[in-house]
Amino acid sequence: MNKILSALKKPNLSFWQIWNMNVGFFGIQFSFGLQQTAINPIFSFLGADHADLPLLNLAGPVTGLLIQPIIGAISDKTWLPKWGGRRKPFFLIGAVLGSICLFAFPFSPELWFAVGLLWILDVANNTAMEPYRAFVGDKLNDDQITFGYQMQSLFVGAGITIANFSLFMFQDWFGVPADQSAALCSTATETISNIPTWVYYSFFLGAIASVGSISWSVRKTPEIPPSDEALAELKREKRESDFIDRIQEPFAEIIGALGRMPKMMQKLAAVYFFQWYALFVYWQFITPMLRSSIYGITEKDNQRFEGIMEACRSGGIVGTGDTAFAQNFQMVSEQALAQTGLMNGTYNFVTMIVALALVPFAKKYGSRNVYVMSLVFTGIAMLSMPYIKNEYALLIPMILFGIGWAAMMGIPYAMVSKVIPEEKRGVYMGIVNMMIVIPMLIQTVTFGPIIKNLLGNDAINAILLGGVFFIIAAVLALRLKKSYSSGEIKMN
Repeated sequence: MNKILSALKKPNLSFWQIWNMNVGFFGIQFSFGLQQTAINPIFSFLGADHADLPLLNLAGPVTGLLIQPIIGAISDKTWLPKWGGRRKPFFLIGAVLGSICLFAFPFSPELWFAVGLLWILDVANNTAMEPYRAFVGDKLNDDQITFGYQMQSLFVGAGITIANFSLFMFQDWFGVPADQSAALCSTATETISNIPTWVYYSFFLGAIASVGSISWSVRKTPEIPPSDEALAELKREKRESDFIDRIQEPFAEIIGALGRMPKMMQKLAAVYFFQWYALFVYWQFITPMLRSSIYGITEKDNQRFEGIMEACRSGGIVGTGDTAFAQNFQMVSEQALAQTGLMNGTYNFVTMIVALALVPFAKKYGSRNVYVMSLVFTGIAMLSMPYIKNEYALLIPMILFGIGWAAMMGIPYAMVSKVIPEEKRGVYMGIVNMMIVIPMLIQTVTFGPIIKNLLGNDAINAILLGGVFFIIAAVLALRLKKSYSSGEIKMN
């Protein structure tokens, strides 16, 4: 009842008010887009084997698992009017820290340095992202909440689109052909032993986007202040609790919320396991797949390249033929990265276009049915990618992928928002993120041995498995109700 009464008090917001509220998600997702597309190739440029990529991506799921629910629980109990209110202080902290990491990332001299920066970047992005999910629910009533989360999905698409297209364009404009690049073992920045200089520009652009877009939303969108009674309760709790209590409180909130989690979220957790496991497989292995399926690089080529680079690092003699091979290998790897940017940019552009168009479909046919079809579309896209041998024909399945991504990034959040208590929105949105990152964490730990021992160390097989997982997720999503409303809050 408390949630229903709270929702009724919220006025309808205009299109531009909802737009301004979500602009900050552009910067967060620009950073996420660079992580999707550029981080793993950078790890490869710095000497990582693709069987090690899942473990090197451990930062995302671990920080998401720890940071988001804790920040959500803390923000539920926060009110700092000088810093913007309840959620906005966390936006700003995450944006500033994330921008610093994005600026520093392409300067990584060694693999360990890049992996460390990824951990800090993920802490920053998670600090900003979780309160943003709750922020939309705080501001919008039941009639507008699906539109609000689909608007957020639009900015998800826009941020990742620009991030990926920037990689594609900068490689085209500033990439150096193999026959013009520096010597194999030189310390110049444009060599096969280092990160290409054109990658730097996308990260610099991301650093600006992160701070700029979040600052816009913070300035344009006021938070709803707590009632006098709620504010008095917050002050009383702060006054009566000591330092240890304040440390323990977020964890107690999370454990209590998990015990009372709605049955709808329990069913969604099973869907999310296969959905997010498959998405992490896609983001890690799409570039290695392209190197094999489009550009013809084999596992033997990878081994030869690593042998040449090891000789280079140890000061050994590298012959002319090996030098030419390694430089061409590097050039093809950069082309594969650029192609990944084009494909990821395409599906996120589609997401940006169709995100709001899905709202009337969800109202007419039910949120669940639109969500199920989105999972089927994404599964079909992944199952078809390895068999397409033309770079531009590969953009066709990305249309299906983009429709799926648009639904995945909006509709489940709107469904969850309608079945959780208003006063616990932050902690429950953090738990939703736990449902995302636990599958990712399992993937990072398990998929290295899986691809090496069961999938022939073949990135093509990894992408096909991801497609199968999406179809399984679609079947499990049929267990959800066709639609949900705020009157159906049922806690265990």
